[in-house]
Amino acid sequence: MAEKKAGTTKSAAAQDAPNATFQSRLERHHDELRWLYMELYDNGDMFAELCGQMKRFFDERPAALKRLDAEREAEGAWYRRRTMLGMQMYVDNFAGTLAGVEEKLPYLKKCNVNYLHLMPFLDTPADKSRSDGGYAVSDFRRVKPSLGTMDDLAHLAEKCHERGISLCMDFVMNHTSDEHEWARRARAGEGEYMSRYFFTADQALIDQYTHDVPQVFPTTAPGHFTYLPELGQSVMTQFYPYQWDLNYRNPRVFNEMMYNFLFLANQGMDIIRIDAVPYIWKQLGTNCRNLPQVHTIVRMMRMIGEIVCPGIVLLGEVVMAPVEVVPYFGTVEKPECHMLYNVTTMATTWNTVATRDTRLLRGQLEAVCGLPREYTFLNYLRCHDDIGWGLDYATLSNWGMEEVPHKAYLNEYFQGHVPGSVSRGELYNADPVTGDARFCATTASMCGIEAAGFEGNAEAMDVAIRKDVMLHAYMFSQSGLPIIYSGDEIGQVNDYTYKDDPEKAEDSRYIHRGRFPWELTANIRKRKTTVQGRLFGALSRLEAIRREEPAFDADADAEVVDYSDPSILWIRRRMDGRVLDAVFNFCDERRTLWMPEEGEYLDLVSGEAAEFQTFELESWDFRWYLH
Repeated sequence: MAEKKAGTTKSAAAQDAPNATFQSRLERHHDELRWLYMELYDNGDMFAELCGQMKRFFDERPAALKRLDAEREAEGAWYRRRTMLGMQMYVDNFAGTLAGVEEKLPYLKKCNVNYLHLMPFLDTPADKSRSDGGYAVSDFRRVKPSLGTMDDLAHLAEKCHERGISLCMDFVMNHTSDEHEWARRARAGEGEYMSRYFFTADQALIDQYTHDVPQVFPTTAPGHFTYLPELGQSVMTQFYPYQWDLNYRNPRVFNEMMYNFLFLANQGMDIIRIDAVPYIWKQLGTNCRNLPQVHTIVRMMRMIGEIVCPGIVLLGEVVMAPVEVVPYFGTVEKPECHMLYNVTTMATTWNTVATRDTRLLRGQLEAVCGLPREYTFLNYLRCHDDIGWGLDYATLSNWGMEEVPHKAYLNEYFQGHVPGSVSRGELYNADPVTGDARFCATTASMCGIEAAGFEGNAEAMDVAIRKDVMLHAYMFSQSGLPIIYSGDEIGQVNDYTYKDDPEKAEDSRYIHRGRFPWELTANIRKRKTTVQGRLFGALSRLEAIRREEPAFDADADAEVVDYSDPSILWIRRRMDGRVLDAVFNFCDERRTLWMPEEGEYLDLVSGEAAEFQTFELESWDFRWYLH
């Protein structure tokens, strides 16, 4: 009898342990979370419901994910390891389905990838011209049927975790598809669901909003509202007419979207990318960008995650000027996003390629180096989206470069219309009135690999591959998490076949979203004779060095060296007495460079050590010197 009683006591203690864990996390954040929630909504009943649902999602969280949470909580900032390397891809283009991605995990491990960003895979309208590449979500708890099921997603996450790979997904908070259940019921006139969006029949209000708020896509999707004749009202659609903006003034919207967030986290997602963060809160009389309430929502989301699923990471997509990006980290005491995209540095990098002038890039990198080390950026050369020229034009104007003509030059350069340019690509969202436009192409095509291959020019191909590798080495030299777009590891070039598909033809971004050329991966083994082998081998070598060398650690001191030649970018990293000089030549000519002093330096790439003070650097080449 005593044994039975002891067993019962032990069982009860085992059940109480998870509850104690949840309660401890809730107590840590409860007061601030409640204060912020009540500040926005002043609704105690809805806050109580939120807390109850957090407990439910915690209880439903799989045991394996709870163990991962505990490991990551103990480690802290696991996403900042220098061993981290990301890859971004569309499921269908890469492997057809989620099950197909699972089959390709051995290839991803060969690529040294341990962070996998799957582009939007939730259900969207069947008509691709109304899906915005997956960002018009019609059901947050259903995978697009052509890609698989939610069970397939959870199974893929499980297999990724077994291989040490973390999964990232897009969480589109700002809007839903007009085919979402809420939108369908709102269109039917149900007031409860109409209140989850912004409906109005007041033309004066629409006119004021149009006056105060910049348009997102003034050429391809002008205006901010879409008229619905069946209701005699207009609904807010800041992005596209088929994407209805959610009304976060309604606490039901916030709660339900947080439940969707927790549901997806419980499928095994490790990184949740919050799409279009600055647009979430709308306030008449403002420009509806980066409002204080947005930061309140992201801060609450951070705390909700830390209570239910503390192993996950929030990645903010904030495509704004640097001064508007950094606040989304929050503060060290009250953090918001764990990571942010390094958007301005990416755009400034390609500006540097086109101008052969590193001065603007130096200033950008110096600003990043001056931020608290806890602030972690996701660094990339290109992504699924276009490249917008959001540069520091105030500084450029001091050097005689005015915004409109400079943007025009960049777009002409990267289309290959400027003498000396080897880039190939196309404009996106070009505005014939203002002359403004964005640019689309793969990294390989921007570096000249497409042009050299078309011309059969071996010498030009050597330079193009060298430029491609140099830009990746530069990205690896920055503090933060580097991410490669699928296909860049083998030099995938532009895919012009999108023009033959009526559902894609109007969106030039599909030029760099082509199907992954699996037939070319056979060339990886030929590391000296094929484009794919040369690139894959070079990047693999750089990735291995970055994993092993402490100077690449996130906590290393980083600075930009003020070198006299504006075509030279020089980054210096220090860690535990080790000094790494990462030097990059952004021009078409060879350069003779001077080290700070004569001494013995180890070339991390070649593995050779030598004593010298000057060295030669080929055009578009780099060195990683350790001393």
